Amino acid sequence: MTELKLENIQKFLSAAFHSRIRVLEAGKIGSLDEQGMKDFGYGKPLQVSYTENGEEKHAVLSRMRGDSFGHQYYWDRAAVLMFQYETGKKIDRHVRPLALGYMDGQGRLIPVKDPREFFIVQEKVDGYDYFKDLERIRKGDFRPGDEDTARNFARWLAGLHSRKKEADDLYRRRIRQLIGDSECIWGIIDNYPHPYEYFSRERCMRLEKKLIDWRWKLREYSHRLSAVHGDFHPWNVLIRSADDFSVLDCSRGEWGEPGDDLSTMTCNYLLYSLYDSPRLDGAFERLYTAMWEEYLEATGDREVLEVIAPFYVFRALVIASPVWYPNHPGEIREGLFRFTENVLEESSFDYGHINRYME
Repeated sequence: MTELKLENIQKFLSAAFHSRIRVLEAGKIGSLDEQGMKDFGYGKPLQVSYTENGEEKHAVLSRMRGDSFGHQYYWDRAAVLMFQYETGKKIDRHVRPLALGYMDGQGRLIPVKDPREFFIVQEKVDGYDYFKDLERIRKGDFRPGDEDTARNFARWLAGLHSRKKEADDLYRRRIRQLIGDSECIWGIIDNYPHPYEYFSRERCMRLEKKLIDWRWKLREYSHRLSAVHGDFHPWNVLIRSADDFSVLDCSRGEWGEPGDDLSTMTCNYLLYSLYDSPRLDGAFERLYTAMWEEYLEATGDREVLEVIAPFYVFRALVIASPVWYPNHPGEIREGLFRFTENVLEESSFDYGHINRYME
């Protein structure tokens, strides 16, 4: 971590307290050998002695260090500290939180005052949502450039996924999130109505039990850790032409499994096809095949077929969800649920015969 300077601590406290602060000294308190049986800690705090309007006071400044317990990214650590700041004010006998802030790249401490919601400002780019192309194709207007778009998506993913990283804990985290995170499989299932006419409690339980086996299988594939988008679907792509597009809203961290991105887009080709057929068919099968073939040719990564099944389950559950997609006819959901169950039955995904999983 960047070294904390007394002058930066003084500027921070002055801005946070809206008062005249003079820092006298700052030193570490606590160490691993003072924690008895506890050999692991999330960071070493500093005791800060200062004067406020001439009165001497003391405070403790704490940071977190990154670790493999879900704190690899700075925004993970920020969430923990924000929770402590908010909750510490409400619990009887808890030490009182005085200020919340962040450290910038130059080691300056910046206060955050009374946070309630955060926001982001991003550039505005031209283009239209890719799902509009899929709506057009479903109406019968399939154009030669549509296959080019799917192939360009595949080449873009191939380039993105070519960035690799050795970090077993990050790959395992991504698989853990896939199975159990609130935004992923367990969370999606919990937000279905129960009982649900199209997917019973018993079917949910069988699916979840199979996914536990897949979780342990995928632990052995951590060498595949790659840069990923994490939410590459038709509502997160802005199209200007077949080879000119922008992507939106990357999520769940920079690193993960390439099969995540590949399954996300290709599963939507299945969704649109199901509106007119009980299987992947016609123009949407051409888009699906073009994307798969281009990706495999560009990467040579046939190992992705061994790991992609649970990612397809996640995406199929999302697009079958009555919360996210309330207007699907029942047969659409039934088709997607059959797919989620069947795709887990084989150790390797047979992308060339996807309709076997629709039976």
